[in-house]
Amino acid sequence: MDFVLITGSAGLIGSEAVNFFHNKGFGVIGIDNDMRSYFFGKEASTKSNIDFFKEKYKNYKHYSIDIRNENVIREIFQEYNTDIKCVIHTAAQPSHDWAAKEPFTDFTVNANGTLNILEAARKNCFDATFIFTSTNKVYGDTPNYLPLQELELRYEVQSTHPFYRFGIDETMSIDNSKHSLFGASKLAADILVQEYGKYFGMKTVIFRGGCLTGPAHQGAELHGFLAYLIKCALLNKKYSIYGYKGKQVRDNIHSFDLINAFWCFYEKPRKGEVYNMGGSRHSNISMLEAIAMIRQISGHQLKYEISETNRIGDHIWYISDVRKFQNHYPSFSYSYDMERIMKEMLMTAEKSL
Repeated sequence: MDFVLITGSAGLIGSEAVNFFHNKGFGVIGIDNDMRSYFFGKEASTKSNIDFFKEKYKNYKHYSIDIRNENVIREIFQEYNTDIKCVIHTAAQPSHDWAAKEPFTDFTVNANGTLNILEAARKNCFDATFIFTSTNKVYGDTPNYLPLQELELRYEVQSTHPFYRFGIDETMSIDNSKHSLFGASKLAADILVQEYGKYFGMKTVIFRGGCLTGPAHQGAELHGFLAYLIKCALLNKKYSIYGYKGKQVRDNIHSFDLINAFWCFYEKPRKGEVYNMGGSRHSNISMLEAIAMIRQISGHQLKYEISETNRIGDHIWYISDVRKFQNHYPSFSYSYDMERIMKEMLMTAEKSL
């Protein structure tokens, strides 16, 4: 049997990948020790996904281990060896606020953990496709120096700028900017994955995500803004917006669409590629617009407050230009826009809360 190895297999993207590849007939090797509950508390735990996969998926094998454990990671790769046809590495410490509390934990999970996975793959399943979920935070706060204009409900890049029509592409510099410690640790991992493709010749790819979202997201205050925003609205809990008058803009890509991009790459892999991958102009929203959309769809009026202090290094406006990926993989298309994402997440949250 062909296997896919997925780190962070119980998280938002990992769990979507488990569903997708198991349905394609792959055996799935899931690695996830529910460290998300350590980062963000019990409400962010992914244990329910782990239990579901163990019970329902006959070709799913779970390993509750830490990706920083080099010896155990090596043993798992040695066990399955060349039967591993694809590695999807999503495990991470995902919050730039949290990273400042425990820099060593953040860096060793994001950078050292990635090196462990890469090296184990190189030595045991060299021909496997290696897919890594990076972040737009590798660009630091450089997007904030674009010529922005303030509109009623959002910031927007000026219409004369090259990024206005399609968003930010991969030519943006990763240097001389404030990344946050999270951005720095993810950038270290990003460069490593590139190098294993360009130096060793492995089939590696980096997807620099905007906001990744979907109904499986266990949103917490420090990570997963849309899921947590919806949770606060339904529970009548006050939400705190950090800076920029609530007009900061994010593009949002549904986890299903991202996994479809993974599949496109798996079917026709390249070496050491980098793609910006988010909702693009197809699916983006500001905080104030998201609050208004929740009210319009569900009738729930979110209580919120806006702080004058923004999070360090936070983006004012970020929309991904995904044309490079679309040019390489013209079969890729979106299934979800912002309204469909919001409706699905609200429906799921209303059932579970």
